[in-house]
Amino acid sequence: MKKYLVIGNPIKHSLSPKLHNYWIKQNNIDAIYEKKNITEKELESVITNIRDEKIHGINVTVPYKQKIISFLDNVTPLAEEARSVNTIYKENNNIIGDNTDITGFDLAIRNSNYELKNKKIFILGAGGVSPSIIVALRKNGVSKIILGNRTREKAEYLKKQYPEIEIVNWGETHKADLIINATSLGLKKEDKIELNYSEIGPNKLFYDVIYNPKQTNFLLEASKFGNKILNGKMMFIYQAHRAFFKWHNILPKIDENVINLLDQ
Repeated sequence: MKKYLVIGNPIKHSLSPKLHNYWIKQNNIDAIYEKKNITEKELESVITNIRDEKIHGINVTVPYKQKIISFLDNVTPLAEEARSVNTIYKENNNIIGDNTDITGFDLAIRNSNYELKNKKIFILGAGGVSPSIIVALRKNGVSKIILGNRTREKAEYLKKQYPEIEIVNWGETHKADLIINATSLGLKKEDKIELNYSEIGPNKLFYDVIYNPKQTNFLLEASKFGNKILNGKMMFIYQAHRAFFKWHNILPKIDENVINLLDQ
């Protein structure tokens, strides 16, 4: 039986095992997918386990999407562009890091019938998935990307990668067409993001990469001011779909059963 993992810290909220094990069963694959909370010191040993084929594939979540790269042999062009890895596999005795977050975000926004071209974007958060979102936004021809992060140094580091983005102080509110929460603020019920929702105005799209819980305080507050809201569930499904194909060479079904599975 092959073994797959999602690693991160925290990891309790992750529904990756639920989704991947559902697809594994649907496609009669002899495998199991689990989640594991690890420390940064354990990253190298996890990669060694892939090299030794004790583990056959890994998904990576916060805070290790950048930190894992130094332990890999190669990364795909998309992972190189984002300098962020969320999917790992072994190919021709090399450990490869890929990025399926970029496609996941792109497909989630496209299939919500939202047009990104020439839109002004305000991103909250500079870690984890933010580089992948920036890459996807650039490919879709947005007019401007504004980014604020709790630690300004992280935001400035992203600006070195993507010079066109505008860095602002955390806590500042900026008008935009699409406002994205790319932080982990919202995983806990008491988490709140300081934002002047009334200043942004109605009829905007507020997007949260968090999918569990379904509605964070960020989304709940935005909806009170007449905005459209969208959580990260479909991005999560689409990125998992690509990872599943990388590992098993099978494109699993994305249907109502899969979508509803994550709400249970």
